[in-house]
Amino acid sequence: MTTIDDQEVPMRVIERPAWSAKETSEGPQELLERSGTPEEEILREAGGVLRLPDGHVLDAGQIDVERSDDETMIINMGPQHPSTHGVLRLMLELDGETVLRTKSVIGYLHTGMEKTGEELTYVQGATNVTRMDYLSPLHNEAVFSLATEALLGVEIPDRATWIRTLMLELNRVSSHLMWMATNGMDLGSTSMMIFGFREREMVMSFFEKTTGLRMNNNYIRPGGVAADLPDGWEDDIDILCETILERTFEYDQLLTGQPIFRERTEGVGGLLAEEALALSVTGPLLRSTGVPWDLRRTMPYLAYDQLDFDVLVGTYGDNFDRYAIRLGEIRESIRMIRQILEKMPTGDYRVQDPKVTPPPRGRATCTLPCW
Repeated sequence: MTTIDDQEVPMRVIERPAWSAKETSEGPQELLERSGTPEEEILREAGGVLRLPDGHVLDAGQIDVERSDDETMIINMGPQHPSTHGVLRLMLELDGETVLRTKSVIGYLHTGMEKTGEELTYVQGATNVTRMDYLSPLHNEAVFSLATEALLGVEIPDRATWIRTLMLELNRVSSHLMWMATNGMDLGSTSMMIFGFREREMVMSFFEKTTGLRMNNNYIRPGGVAADLPDGWEDDIDILCETILERTFEYDQLLTGQPIFRERTEGVGGLLAEEALALSVTGPLLRSTGVPWDLRRTMPYLAYDQLDFDVLVGTYGDNFDRYAIRLGEIRESIRMIRQILEKMPTGDYRVQDPKVTPPPRGRATCTLPCW
């Protein structure tokens, strides 16, 4: 019982299961003292992923983890640091210039899009979700539109399905190019930054030609897409695929065999498959741990069940594997785009139902019986 305005009111107490906090809590938002960190965790951070030649055995005694708390320094990086590519706080333990341990503290950036979506119609919803990830806006639009169409029981034309698949794979290429460009810059390769943006510009130009915008496109909408592909789109796609595929081999020469790049990526940021699954990690990050999970293959949507492609997986789950998978996925996306180019059907690009897709502007004031 509790007392409100001098009146006793029954109060229901909900006991939270002990496991719920354990499963979801990030833990304390500070870096614990080194003496409080289990030795096996320190060993794993110091040498968790080692790419050793076959038959080579490493003596655990070769890994030096004996450091006292007064020999290291703990500093903040962020949440306003410009190199974090977002609002992220990192607590770092340093020994000179060597990062020994790190703890990420997230949650500084939240736009309240879920709450905003409660007040929007399904027609307006695509303008909201497209801003959730400015590097992959079309993927968010597709997810929202597929869910809306499933709830409404709407079946879209075949051409709209294939146009969506084309745009998603182009968006994947664009996103991976940005990842390679920015990570190349962070690791000391200014050339990769220039090359990545150069090729990404080709995709962005096609997006602008097709959707009217370079990003936050609001192109994939419930019922189909906003507009048909522009005249000459086949030639644009053919040139784009040929150019980017050829230049991925330049990236191989620039980064894959570069000793400094490999030293800064191999064995760094290793993640076990069990950890990735426990954290609900998806995409290239999950596949880098060796888990062959790709929704395009395991739970096909749009036209992916009619396309031939390979699901690429890594072995060590480190930064180099993530790089290699993204480089390979650019090539796989181009392979799929070329198949879409050959299989693109004719027909309408959206359902002609005024209850699902808005009518043309000239008929916007007409009542439904006019249709």
